Parts: sequence; structure tokens; C-alpha cells
Amino acid sequence: MSGNRAAGDERSVAEKVFAIADAFSSAGELSLTEIAQRAELPLSTAHRLVAEWVEWGGIVRGDDGLYRVGMRLWKLGVRAPTARRLRGVALPFLEDLYELSRENVHLAVRDGLGVLYLERISGRSAVPVISDIGSRLPLHATGVGLVLLAWSPPELLDELVASSPRKYLANTMTTDAELRPRLAEIRSAGMATSVNEMTQDSFSAAAPIRDHTDAVVAAVSIVAHADRSSDPRYPLAVGVAARGISRALGWRS
Repeated sequence: MSGNRAAGDERSVAEKVFAIADAFSSAGELSLTEIAQRAELPLSTAHRLVAEWVEWGGIVRGDDGLYRVGMRLWKLGVRAPTARRLRGVALPFLEDLYELSRENVHLAVRDGLGVLYLERISGRSAVPVISDIGSRLPLHATGVGLVLLAWSPPELLDELVASSPRKYLANTMTTDAELRPRLAEIRSAGMATSVNEMTQDSFSAAAPIRDHTDAVVAAVSIVAHADRSSDPRYPLAVGVAARGISRALGWRS
């Protein structure tokens, strides 16, 4: 967005409300000022409409003052037949991954420049992560996100780099020069592994889930403690789970 529209903004109230929802299409959390800028709204208008979103439950305000997509809005999305079927098909495989690892197990889909978590299973001894069911995190800094980005149209990477992606940790890759060869390696390997890119002391192994048309429609991952990054069982198990879910969706190699 280029900035707030002129005072003569002729958009309807509904269009302004949807513009606030769209503001989260490339970010997991935003300040009120950032929402106003992305939705091209005066700060006072954004404050009033965001307050209505919060009251309804579509957006939540964290203790840090930042706003995130709320469970009520997310639940509307997962009522869609495709998301509901994907979660139902994947759940037995996710449970198997959890029994193996006792770590965080994720199922996610791409949502614009972000990744939306449809399911998460986690144990008490699992490495702490910020992802949760219904949460939305950036593509470039998560294992599932990198997988989904690797099999997305090439122009999506251009859009992501142009959005000035955040560097969460020293290992987070944010530039075209870093990400383009990384994505090629992921496609070649058939999965993504990452260490300390989104959360400190964490290791992720993620693999693509395909449907009957061979299109990558989701990703599955294990996020474990970083000292387990050399254990070959985690990438192997994630790859097996991804293929199992894909076959259940009609995919054939």
C-alpha cells in the first residue's frame, strides 16, 4: 500500500472492514498503525473498526499490543470442505509423528505470504514454539512455509522479497540471493530442514503434501530441539507421513 487514502475515501464500511482483514495477508501480527497503513485508513477509523473485529473475535489483541487473526475468523476458513477434509485425512499421520517424536507436529497451508496452521500436536517436553492452531506465520522463516514457498509460482518469491521480510534470528534468510538457491535445494531434496530460523534452539523437518493433481496443497513438519537436527529419523518420518497423507488425498507417484 502506498499510504492512507484521501479524506474522500468512497469505500463502503464493508470494504474497509475487509481491507483490515486483508492487511494480515502477508503478516502474522500487526500494530494498529501498521493495520491502518496497509488498509489505507485513517488511524481513528482503523481503531474503531479493529475494535469491532476484536469484539466479534475475528482479531485478537495480544499482551504486547499487537493484533493477530482470531480463532473465530480462522474457524470460518477451516469449515471449507477442502480444509476440513485435509485435517481429517492427515490427523492419523500427525498422531503417528507425535508418538515417534513427542515434539511439535504441524499441518499447514499457504495463505498469501504466510502459512496458516490447521493442526498442531505438542507434548509438554516439546521445544517451545509460537505456532498454534489458527496462527499465521511468515513463509520464509518456517519449515512448512519454506516447503510451500518452494512449490509456489516463482513470482511469489519476488512478492515476498519486495515485502521486506523480517529477519527473526541470525539464520533467517530474507533476500532473493539467499532464498532462491535455498528453495531449489528444497525442491531437489523433496523437503526442508532448518535450524534456529524462527525460534531459538529449534530444528524443523518439513515435507510437501500433494493432491490427486500432483499439486502441493499443504505441508507437514516436526519441530524439535536443535540438538536433534542430525537425527535422520525425523526427516525420514516426516517424508513418510507426507507421502501417506498425499496418497490418502489421491496422489500417486
